[in-house]
Amino acid sequence: MAAAAVTGEASRPQWAPPDHCKAQAAAGLGDGEDAPVRPLCKPRGICSRAYFLVLMVFVHLYLGNVLALLLFVHYSNGDESSDPGPQHRAQGSGPEPTLGPLTRLEGIKVGHERKVQLVTDRDHFIRTLSLKPLLFEIPGFLTDDECRLIIHLAQMKGLQRSQILPTEEYEEAMSTMQVSQLDLFQLLDQNRDGHLQLREVLAQTRLGNGWWMTPESIQEMYTAIKADPDGDGVLSLQEFSNMDLRDFHKYMRSHKAESSELVRNSHHTWLYQGEGAHHVMRAIRQRVLRLTRLSPEIVELSEPLQVVRYGEGGHYHAHVDSGPVYPETICSHTKLVANESVPFETSCRYMTVLFYLNNVTGGGETVFPVADNRTYDEMSLIQDDVDLRDTRRHCDKGNLRVKPRQGTAVFWYNYLPDGQGWVGDVDDYSLHGGCLVTRGTKWIANNWINVDPSRARQALFQQEMARLAREGGADSQPEWALDRAYRDTRVEL
Repeated sequence: MAAAAVTGEASRPQWAPPDHCKAQAAAGLGDGEDAPVRPLCKPRGICSRAYFLVLMVFVHLYLGNVLALLLFVHYSNGDESSDPGPQHRAQGSGPEPTLGPLTRLEGIKVGHERKVQLVTDRDHFIRTLSLKPLLFEIPGFLTDDECRLIIHLAQMKGLQRSQILPTEEYEEAMSTMQVSQLDLFQLLDQNRDGHLQLREVLAQTRLGNGWWMTPESIQEMYTAIKADPDGDGVLSLQEFSNMDLRDFHKYMRSHKAESSELVRNSHHTWLYQGEGAHHVMRAIRQRVLRLTRLSPEIVELSEPLQVVRYGEGGHYHAHVDSGPVYPETICSHTKLVANESVPFETSCRYMTVLFYLNNVTGGGETVFPVADNRTYDEMSLIQDDVDLRDTRRHCDKGNLRVKPRQGTAVFWYNYLPDGQGWVGDVDDYSLHGGCLVTRGTKWIANNWINVDPSRARQALFQQEMARLAREGGADSQPEWALDRAYRDTRVEL
C-alpha cells in the first residue's frame, strides 16, 4: 500500500536525513520543477480520488492526514483542474537535471523464458508469469545460505508488528473534519441507485491502518449503531443520513480486533544494503541492479530490504504496493528536495522484487486475483459472498498463485509506462496479497525500487543525494545505516 492508508506505511522505513539536508529542502530545492505532477489513477479506479476520500474517512488515520482529507473533499466536489497551484510551477530559470528512460523488461508471452547471467558462476532463467501485471519468476535467485543469512540478520535486529492499530488521536482527528454525509453517500454509491449495498461499502474500505471489513463485520456494526432498522444490509440515503458517524467511530474504537481481523498479520524489519553493509546484502543489491537494468542511482537510493515473517495464521489481504499520486500528494523518498507544501505523502514504488526465504509447509502463496483478466472492474472484485481481495478466505479463487520456494524471486511493475519512457498510471492488475499460512512459518523479503512520477523531481533528488554523499560522507547516511554493525556477521550453516 505507499500512503499510510493505502500501502501500509506502518511498514515503511523512517528516513532520517541530516539537518543540512532538511535545511536545503526548506531553502528551495526543487525550484526547477516545470510542471505539476499529473494524477496517476484513472477515475473510479483502484486508487480513484473518490475511493481515496472514503478510505480516509472509514479507515483509521492519524491527525496529520486531516488536511489531506479536506483537500480531497475540495477536489472531489470542486475544481478538477490539473493545475495544483503556483507551488508546483517552475520558479527557477536555471538548467534542470534530466534522466533517461526507465528500463522495462518485455513479457513476450506467459511461459516465455530467457537466460540471464546475474552472477559469474551460474545462469538464471526468467520466466514470464503474467502480462497484466508484467510479472516474472526467477528460481534460485538467492542461494539457501543467503536466505538463511537474511533471516538471521533480521532476527538479530529484531522484528516489529507490521500493522499498528489507531490511537486515541484518531477520534480527535475525525471530529475536526467537515464532510457532509450526502457527499459521503454519493461517493460510496457506485451504481448511483440511491442505496448502499454491502459490496459498495466493502469496495471503498479495502485497506487502512485498521481492520479488514467483511459482510459479517459490516452487518454487525450496522446492528450495533442501529443504522439498518430493517436488517436487510442495504442503507437508503435516509438511513445513512440518520446515522451518527460518531457512533461508528466509537464502535470501531471499542471493538477489540483479533490478528485474523487485521489487513495484515505479520512482523517485519529493515536491513540496510548501502555502502558498508554486510557483503551479502551488497551482493544482493547488485544482483537486483543487474536484473532490473535500471540506473545505479535509482536502485541504490531506493528503500532498504524489508524482511517479513508470517507465522501460522499470518496473511496480507490484497493491495497494491504504490499509492496514488495526485497534485496534492508527494513521494516519500523525494519529499525532502521538493519545494512544495503538500499534506499527504505516499510510497512511489516502480517495481517490487520479492524473495522467498524458506519453503512453507502449508499455504502462504502470493496471489494475484485479477492477473491477465481481459478487463478490470473494481466492483467485480466482490461478487455474492466472494471477495477476491480476502486472502484468508478466497485465495483459491484468484487468477494466479505463486507458491513460496526458497531462493525464488518474483518481480513485477506497479505502474504502466507513460509512452515517454517514464512512469504512467498505477497498474490495477498489480493487486496482490499473501495467502493464509496454514502450517509453519513463511519468510519473505522485499526490494522496492522507488521512482518519482515527476521525472524532474526524481532527477533533482538524485542530484541532491549525490551532493550529500560527496560532502557528508558517512554522516549523510540515514539512521537505518547503523545496520552496518552486522557487516561481518556469519551464520552457522
